[in-house]
Amino acid sequence: VEKMAAVQVAGSLPCGLPREAPREPTPEQDNGFWRLSARLCALRPDDSSSARTEIHLLFDQLISENFSEGSGVAPEGVSALLVQACRLVPLNQNHLVSKVSQLIHHLLNRLQVIVDEQNLDFLLPYTISAIQQCSSWTHMEILQAMAALVYCNGSKCQKYLPDLLGKTGILTKLSDLAQSDLEVRRAAVHCMANLCLSVPGQPYLEEPYQNICFQAFLTTLQSLKSSDMDDVTFCMLLQNALKGIQSLLNGGKMKLTQTDKLGALLAVLKKSMFHGLPGLNIEMPMVLYPAPLPQYDGRPLVKPQPPESGTFRPTLNKKKKSRIKPKKIQQGEEEEKESSGEIEAAPVTGTGRANTHEGNTWCSSSLSVQSLPLDGSGPAGKDGVSLPFSSSSWKRVSSSESDYSDAEGGVQSKMSYERSYQAKVRQGALACFLSTVKSIEKKVLYGYWSAFVPNTPELGSPQSVSLMTLTLKDPSPKTRACALQVLSAILEGSKQFLSVAEDTSDHRRAFTPFSVMIASSIRELHRCLLLALVAESSSQILTQIIKCLANLVSNAPYNRLKLSLLTKVWNHIKPYIRHKDVNVRVSSLTLLGAIVSTHAPLPEVQLLLQQPCSSGLSNSNSATPHLSTPDWWKKAPAGPSLEEASVSSPKGSSEPCWLIRLCISTVVLPREDSCSGGDAGSAAGVTYEPSPMRLEALQVLAHLARGYFSMAQVYLMELGELICKCMGEADPSIQLHGTKLLEELGTGLIQQYKSDSTIPPDQRVPVFLVVMFWTMLLNGPLPRALQNSEHPTLQASACDALSSILPEAFSNLPNDRQILCITMLLGLNDSKNCSVKAATSRALGVYVLFPCLRQDVIFVADTANAILMSLQDKSLNVRAKAAWSLGNLTDTLIANMETPDPSFQEEFSGLLLLKMLRSAIEASKDKDKIKSNAVRALGNLLHFLQPSHIEKPRFAEIIEESIQALISTILTEAAMKVRWNACYAMGNVFKNPALPLGTSPWTSQAYNALTSVVTSCKNFKVRIRSAAALSIPGKREQYGSVDQYVQIWNALVTALQKSEDTTDFLEFKYCASLRTQICQALIHLLSLASASDLPGIRRRLELNRNMVQSYILQFLKSGTQGDDTRGPHSPQERDHMVKVALKHISSVQAVAGDTSKRAIVGFLQETLTIYFDSSESQVALLELKNR
Repeated sequence: VEKMAAVQVAGSLPCGLPREAPREPTPEQDNGFWRLSARLCALRPDDSSSARTEIHLLFDQLISENFSEGSGVAPEGVSALLVQACRLVPLNQNHLVSKVSQLIHHLLNRLQVIVDEQNLDFLLPYTISAIQQCSSWTHMEILQAMAALVYCNGSKCQKYLPDLLGKTGILTKLSDLAQSDLEVRRAAVHCMANLCLSVPGQPYLEEPYQNICFQAFLTTLQSLKSSDMDDVTFCMLLQNALKGIQSLLNGGKMKLTQTDKLGALLAVLKKSMFHGLPGLNIEMPMVLYPAPLPQYDGRPLVKPQPPESGTFRPTLNKKKKSRIKPKKIQQGEEEEKESSGEIEAAPVTGTGRANTHEGNTWCSSSLSVQSLPLDGSGPAGKDGVSLPFSSSSWKRVSSSESDYSDAEGGVQSKMSYERSYQAKVRQGALACFLSTVKSIEKKVLYGYWSAFVPNTPELGSPQSVSLMTLTLKDPSPKTRACALQVLSAILEGSKQFLSVAEDTSDHRRAFTPFSVMIASSIRELHRCLLLALVAESSSQILTQIIKCLANLVSNAPYNRLKLSLLTKVWNHIKPYIRHKDVNVRVSSLTLLGAIVSTHAPLPEVQLLLQQPCSSGLSNSNSATPHLSTPDWWKKAPAGPSLEEASVSSPKGSSEPCWLIRLCISTVVLPREDSCSGGDAGSAAGVTYEPSPMRLEALQVLAHLARGYFSMAQVYLMELGELICKCMGEADPSIQLHGTKLLEELGTGLIQQYKSDSTIPPDQRVPVFLVVMFWTMLLNGPLPRALQNSEHPTLQASACDALSSILPEAFSNLPNDRQILCITMLLGLNDSKNCSVKAATSRALGVYVLFPCLRQDVIFVADTANAILMSLQDKSLNVRAKAAWSLGNLTDTLIANMETPDPSFQEEFSGLLLLKMLRSAIEASKDKDKIKSNAVRALGNLLHFLQPSHIEKPRFAEIIEESIQALISTILTEAAMKVRWNACYAMGNVFKNPALPLGTSPWTSQAYNALTSVVTSCKNFKVRIRSAAALSIPGKREQYGSVDQYVQIWNALVTALQKSEDTTDFLEFKYCASLRTQICQALIHLLSLASASDLPGIRRRLELNRNMVQSYILQFLKSGTQGDDTRGPHSPQERDHMVKVALKHISSVQAVAGDTSKRAIVGFLQETLTIYFDSSESQVALLELKNR
């Protein structure tokens, strides 16, 4: 039996628990080591028999000492002792070499020492030479010593890699399938795996050596167990190979880009995942390939084996719970224990399980579920794999992987002994699979979806084996937890892949579409996970199942699936909300939150929320124990504020939404004694639900406010009181979630009052009630949260919440509350914290659009100064928010221009306008996130400038710079949103009649930029916007010279000609809108043309007459209008435009002898004639049909 080095990462044990504090070294241990060390160091190399005997005795004494970490022995002393020991042992003494190898393994393992580089440079060559020169019977002990030496020392072994991993390297040969001694082969694979371990900050194995190791591990996993092999040794061989691959994937960031390489790995992982699973023996192909259907996994019939000791499987119809005392367990196994010290076996359905499954040393079952995170975070090992996949799980605690002694004297059967190692293989395979999932792209991973995720079997066909097979049938709780973690990792981020699923209609075809197959897989996942939920009794695994369900619910496209899936999940999970384990309760709320946030609002969820509060609890079975009475959450009294506000509940329902009532109760009511865990409240003697439970309840309320506001609004005032309570608590996280809920409620109220809202006015929350809601909060703890500089995240969230106030409600707030809001926001703009400053800038950008504030010159000026200051901030996020707010502020300036009262324009400071223009010019050179709003602001500011400003010399230079900034942005290869905004801004510039458009030098540059974009930009929305800008000037002189005018005309015709030229399929949907906008611009130009322009127009019409006429006829007939360019919509408006252009051209006094006028008039008349003839024939045809 091999004794293997077990050097642990400091602070973690194989089960992920914190290591005990170092014990005080006992004088006997300390003195014993140094006494023996001194005797060893006093010896000199001597080949005499007596000297060898003395060395043997010293080695035996050192090996027999029970040293342990924390015994006060310095690592340097251990390394020095080992070097001295090797110096005393010549390589021709096989027995002594074997003994010194055992000593190296024993001391490094027991004292958990990683050898320093200087001593490694002596010890590692010694072991390499020993293998090369000593008899083969010593090889296993030497390889054990070598594994201990190279552990976490891979980066220091680079110069020895050719001897170890080269073509004729020691490890390469000894790990080969040709190696007849399985123990030696296993030790070589283990040594190779230790070489692959990564150390943060240290260089990793070079790629050629990575590939050699990967192939060796893969070959080992593909090998078959021969009849003469020991089961335990073979399991340990597989474990070491799996550990090696996991290290390559985690530390070496190995890229599995080749399909065959990835397919071969997935094939052996799938086979290893089911290694030794009772009742199952699958045969896998050598390589798995991406395929929509499950690939062959042959399953020869296996005779059912008798139940093993330590495994309890209750019968299906058993009613009573049975109490089973924990059996004595051996070092290699663990059992699930409840906190009471007894194990409760609950009746189950299907593949039932009780808590007495066989276990293993992967991690303690008593860990809280926080140590089993789905995302790989938490107190995991150094490779960042979450429990039970902690990297420390691979490391040894005892001096031997195979030490299997019963400390309490019990005797385990050989079968149980083997089963525990088989379970470790399955867990190792799942850990390796999890690393594989995280190291490859999702789009590659989902090609193998059918190999690992269940699908509904065809009639008469067996169910394909998958991760759910392990979840439902594996007797080891740790393996079930591992399988669920892998499934969660696969489901995470699967929304795009699963979005193709569709089964709302019956498919009666000769083939099954891929969308139906994915939908079938989603249904089967629901079925299996709900089966697992009912069958499971371990709280830790229950939590994993529920979290896995939450991941599935978050990513499945329920709007494309048949109803009832969510209803089944909903009804199954409701009883677990009062489970005795707090982690199960928290994950149950997480799942409910996922249901109410997925594709909200869903009609199915709407109906579920309206169910009576006791619905779904009556069919709770004995597999979900520890429940209170079904109506336990009715104890939370509804606040009187609802009646005062005369908001009535739906008829026939005492509680409009039981889930909201549940969440409110969870947050505000004292904890019931029947539940575990709890937080002390602010009031003496009051204990609330544990903080994670209350936080999750607040998140569910926020989801409901976002997706199902019509239900949340019934509880508006009560939720306001809840928010006040949360923000008044000492826990910053509770305060923060309270403000997040406030923001969601505020946003929901704003959505109700938007101009495009479909909610009837009588179903909206009355404005007076919204005013009451915000007054309560502003008189309560919200101002304190805004001033809480110790918690900047809370301050920022409070700013976001304050910006979600309904404008109509703000204007009705008491005057002192309005002033409070404005004063606090302006004050917080000076905050040193970036997130607070960004949130404040955004909030000011919202307030400046409020109708009751936008004509307040002083407020707008103060806001402008605050925003300009934030635009200079070092933080990109602050500058981005400030630029957005500057754009909003300039929108306000334009809105004020449209009011009949000119006082705002007259009173607004010209000096401040200059500052705003300068800041916007600088911001237009910043990152794209800032640039898009900066150019928007520039266009608005140039539009806003009054003649009194433009006449001043100091404005001339800044106007020129501003327009040059816009031109530069239009022509640059920036993000399309930036260029779109720049074209829009240029159109705004053209709207200012006071600017010298047409006479100033920048006129031609501006038009050239727009014509360049309209003919060549890849993005059609940008082309549409540039064509719209070209049709804005209202006078002929604003288009400049004849050459400039004709150039614009020719560019628009060219753009019309190229309106279908695109290689991007997504742009085709904008083709019609682009043609409409160009036709509108061409007709607009004709309606302003002068006599000298006509020859240029005629020349281009002669070249493209039919093309232009066909598109203008399309414009007249359909007028497809896109991109909101404010063009004419009705047929009368469109043909009126052409008539106006015809009338204008007819009235132009043409130069004598020039036929251009007649040609253009003829073109327009012919176009109108064709259009009216077509329209009249359609009308006549319609009348004929009606008759």
